Amino acid sequence: MKFRPLHDRVVVKRIDAEEKTAGGIIIPDSAKEKPSQGEITAVGPGGRDEAGKLIPIDLQVGDRVLFGKWSGTEVKIDGQELLIMKESDIMGVITDVSTKKKAA
Repeated sequence: MKFRPLHDRVVVKRIDAEEKTAGGIIIPDSAKEKPSQGEITAVGPGGRDEAGKLIPIDLQVGDRVLFGKWSGTEVKIDGQELLIMKESDIMGVITDVSTKKKAA
């Protein structure tokens, strides 16, 4: 089944949290918090302003994003747990740090 969000909504798939801490301690499922990072899997066309003009969404499919702990609505589509949220619930896009030039 395909799902297309409407207006300024996006579909986010959570990125699983690490199973171990930096010190090597394994975290059991019961102690894990739901991750607040995800990957955009679908975006709507955008919202409309008061004049009816379309305002496009600033996110793209494949972007890795940070969102609030209680953001979005959890849904299950084709056995996959996803979040549907408004663009304004997303705090920012995670960029790849390896592409930055290293200072000599």
